[in-house]
Amino acid sequence: MPSPFPGMDPWLEDPARWPGVHQALITYLRDAMQPHLRPRYAATIGERIYVAAHHRSLYPDVMVVQQPLKEATVEYATEAPSISHDDDDVAEPWIISLPSDEMRVPYIEIVRTDTGEVVTVIELLSPINKAEGAGREQYLKKQAEVLQSQANLVEIDLLGAGLRTIPTPLDATGRPPRHRYLIGVYRATDRDHVAVYPIRLDQRLPRFRIPLRPPDRDIVVDLQAAFDRCYDNGAYADLVNYAQPVPVALSTEEAAWVQARLAARAEKA
Repeated sequence: MPSPFPGMDPWLEDPARWPGVHQALITYLRDAMQPHLRPRYAATIGERIYVAAHHRSLYPDVMVVQQPLKEATVEYATEAPSISHDDDDVAEPWIISLPSDEMRVPYIEIVRTDTGEVVTVIELLSPINKAEGAGREQYLKKQAEVLQSQANLVEIDLLGAGLRTIPTPLDATGRPPRHRYLIGVYRATDRDHVAVYPIRLDQRLPRFRIPLRPPDRDIVVDLQAAFDRCYDNGAYADLVNYAQPVPVALSTEEAAWVQARLAARAEKA
């Protein structure tokens, strides 16, 4: 069953779901590009490690993985307490899983198969890249390193919340076009400009160009096709409860559109 939305699904921006979405999108983008790259180039998946303090804007609440098996029996002793090996009156704890300080975030590198030279780096942003702190600083340092090299950089931002790493375009009136998501393409042959794709919530995710090393032509990636595969194979139609409030902040206009979209879907069901 497809997502109820034509493009990105805001329910999948939930920090609790995003890691799985991120990993799948990276894999499916790599798979989609590979036939168009070989044999001169190859797309490989790398992994970057970020260390971040626990923060509610980045992590879901701790997850209960086991509830107490029984209630502790309350007894009032009439004599001095004594050591006992009887398990019947031992309190049972709740076992919870705490978020790790270490986050592993995959990315894609397009390399030349003959030399191993990195030609293009493709980053799919995560919440840790967009929140103030060491994780964002680490990402911006890596971004600067790529932009100072001979490699192209492609940034895909499918998270509406947080600080931008991609410049926001302005129209003739000096205002940014209506959008929720951004894609930025930085070409090694033109460091004075960046190609930016602003994307609204009600739009299909675009087909866009990924640069290689001249004189080789760009390849075209269909981001929506990769997302659709992610949604289907992740069984999100079964896992996401659209009757619950959207887990991320939306603008007033976006929220109204989402409600209308879901209402129309319910009427057809």
